[in-house]
Amino acid sequence: MLIKFLNDRYLIRDFQLGDVEALVKYANNYKIFRWVKDNFPYPYSIKDAEQWVTVSRNTNDGLNYAIANQNELIGGIGVKFKEDVYRYSWELGYWLGEPFWGKGIVTEAVKVFTKYLFNHYNIRSITANVYEGNKASMRVLTKAGFKLDGVIRKAVFKEKLFWDLYVYSLLREEVK
Repeated sequence: MLIKFLNDRYLIRDFQLGDVEALVKYANNYKIFRWVKDNFPYPYSIKDAEQWVTVSRNTNDGLNYAIANQNELIGGIGVKFKEDVYRYSWELGYWLGEPFWGKGIVTEAVKVFTKYLFNHYNIRSITANVYEGNKASMRVLTKAGFKLDGVIRKAVFKEKLFWDLYVYSLLREEVK
């Protein structure tokens, strides 16, 4: 899969074996780790990166892609499939290397990726979960058209603390 965005300066593409070094360079960052699920390791090692590239290319429980510029991987974006009564609603996740924050890259990546998903898959909604205090991710989702559905109080246990979970969603008919 390949999606170009922001005047073709950035791409959403499959992970490649050559992404390992850039994955470690950008993912090994506590400022990223504090806002993602604990299965995103910290510190982030070469072994972690090698495993992720392999898993991302061979999984049946979601779609995982790299966000890249013309030179290297700079982040990741994907969805986790849900089952049973939730099968038409997938969960979005993303991260971006710190040097690229504040440039609108993730907002645009979320917009083009969700539009791609709605155009190519039979899903009704995409959800995204944000931990209390992650104002940047809340802004990304709002700018990308997501609506705040609600807050699940103290639903996240991260770093020995309980945090509120903000749940956002985007419906098929809301995508422009």
